[in-house]
Amino acid sequence: MGKVKYLAEKSCETIAEEGVTEFIKKTGRYLFKVKPKTYQSCKDILFINGCWLSHPARYRVEHQMEQLNANGISSDMVFYEDLNVKTEKFYRAFVFFRCPITNTIKEFIEKAKYNNKVVFYDIDDLVFDEKYTKTIKYLQTLSKEELDNYYDGVKRMKETLKLCDYATTSTETLSNELKKYVKETYINRNVASEKMLELSLNAIKKVKRDENKIILGYLSGSITHNADFELIFPVIKRLMSEKENVYLKLVGELDIPEGLKEFENRVIIEKFIEWQKLPDLIASIDINLAPLEESLFNNAKSENKWTEASLVKVVTIASDVGAFKVINNNIDGILCENTEKDWYNKLKNLIENKDLRTTLGSNAFERTRKNYITTYSGYHYAKYIKSKLTKSLAFVLPTTNISGGVNVIIKHCHILRKHGFDVFIINMDNNEQNIINNEGEINVITAEETNKKSKIICNIDTLVASLWSTLYYCLKYPNKNNISYLVQNFETDFMKYGNYMKQVANSTYSFNNVNYLTISKWCKSWLENDFERKVKSALNGINLEKFPFHKRDFKGKIKILIEGNSSDYYKNVDESFKIVEELDKNKYEIHYLSYQGEPKKWYYVDKFLHKVPYDEVGKIYASCDILIKSSILESFSYPPLEMMATGGIVIVVPNDGNKEYLRDNVNCLFYERGNIKEAIAKIEQIRKDKNLREKLINEGLKTAKNREWSKIEKEIINLYKD
Repeated sequence: MGKVKYLAEKSCETIAEEGVTEFIKKTGRYLFKVKPKTYQSCKDILFINGCWLSHPARYRVEHQMEQLNANGISSDMVFYEDLNVKTEKFYRAFVFFRCPITNTIKEFIEKAKYNNKVVFYDIDDLVFDEKYTKTIKYLQTLSKEELDNYYDGVKRMKETLKLCDYATTSTETLSNELKKYVKETYINRNVASEKMLELSLNAIKKVKRDENKIILGYLSGSITHNADFELIFPVIKRLMSEKENVYLKLVGELDIPEGLKEFENRVIIEKFIEWQKLPDLIASIDINLAPLEESLFNNAKSENKWTEASLVKVVTIASDVGAFKVINNNIDGILCENTEKDWYNKLKNLIENKDLRTTLGSNAFERTRKNYITTYSGYHYAKYIKSKLTKSLAFVLPTTNISGGVNVIIKHCHILRKHGFDVFIINMDNNEQNIINNEGEINVITAEETNKKSKIICNIDTLVASLWSTLYYCLKYPNKNNISYLVQNFETDFMKYGNYMKQVANSTYSFNNVNYLTISKWCKSWLENDFERKVKSALNGINLEKFPFHKRDFKGKIKILIEGNSSDYYKNVDESFKIVEELDKNKYEIHYLSYQGEPKKWYYVDKFLHKVPYDEVGKIYASCDILIKSSILESFSYPPLEMMATGGIVIVVPNDGNKEYLRDNVNCLFYERGNIKEAIAKIEQIRKDKNLREKLINEGLKTAKNREWSKIEKEIINLYKD
């Protein structure tokens, strides 16, 4: 029923604004409307058009898009009924033009604000509150049902407006009124498009004037402007009586006064035409008439009539009301007081003075060509939009599959979003599924979507590489201000000797135009000492809610956990299984947790845990008693810290990535890499020595608590500040 009401309201509005003919055309276009395109490219701004009328949407959506594009800000547009909440992640900010509220729009704005994205409302008329629209005389001719439908739309536009952060508009009057609903407004005047200028230049070349005729043109725009024409009707009638060479061309849905019947042979009637043909029509007149009644509603209207006439070098005579005050009187147009005397004298002078018409028309053309065309007028609008965007920060990942490094980045994303950043993940593989956990949702787009069929792509303040291969993507991405590289390991050693990619990986630590970041003291040390990089660092943390303490009794079979990808040689998982191979299986139960690799055939495994969701990993640690970790290379080794947080005991090979927080015989037990017998002895020592167990458990828990994320959030934020 709501949809039916809205369609009725829009039908009424279209007939009022553009006439019955245009209403029939629009109905056909709606009934056979093609499906909107699916937006699969990452850009800066999405315009959501809520207006069925083509003229306002062209000026306030298409033309503003041209302005932004000409100043390096990419944009798309979609009709509000076709808006999909899922498209939110592809844009940095949103402009709702004349959009009535819907459930989808509510949800969309809520999600945009959750992700710290800015929402603008754009409007070019005082149609967002009843206190303004009730002054429109035409509405008095509508039935109660038609009026109720119209006001329903007005109220719903106000609802959307009040949900937005800022408002952009076309005139000073509108700006002043909009300030009552949003915290800040910006005036971006209506301007013409490049295409309009092209068509106007062609119209100037083609026009052929009859020197024996002076054609006055009144382009009403809609039947709501009847009262405006009545202002000058006595003047028109008088001048047509006095001068037989004066003709009147009326364009649009206008009720022709009876008093003009005597001049029927000199009144030319034109119906609404497509905007592409409008320059030819305007060029055919000698003087453009723009009377306007003094009212708050009219003061809010734009100077489009003057602009469009100026583009074809036709002089405009207008009421000194509202936006028409931009006309430089007697320089690029004529301004009149709304008195019969003033209109008569000034219009008569224009009719009688061809040189004046030519001079004013030419001056107006030069001014509009330089200042009222999208390409030349959008710098300050673009600057304003940029000034309101929140800082965008994109982490570039080779994959979003679970790993310690990915989990760190996800946590950083949540912290940054909580502190006001527009943060998202660019995934190098083809998975664009958002990451959702108990802390919220992180937007994910694919690398392909950042540059898909787009000449101008999304501007990103900071791109953060997360692996050596992702740094090259960051370097090639054109529209970024900064590049950071979150170094979580010495990735050169990820490849075996003889592999050429070792050299490529190693080269990524030597770029001068990259900001190097790390969460590992060890990585900070070698980056500074071996590569002479300036490095910002922060501690790494743990979410204790995901790894709650669970008391063990060490009775019955002791459960040993081995963690790591069996196919990554530096994880050294084989050694862990060589250790447990020597254990008494009547005393020990072996669990193996791997996010990627499968157990090798010779591994002894009682329980294999594969690709477990990260939110479930804490339960696995809590269900086991001892973690064996034999890694050769770690930037920051998470599993020992996670195991200690749950109250388990850790036996590890010391490496640069775990020595940062592990202390032998204090919160863990070290064994020498390759010394299987020593590792077995340590396991037996734990099984037999209760006092040792209690000491290791208590100290391990202290270590974990000191690394709780909430204690180091400020360090994380400072890591990404400019």
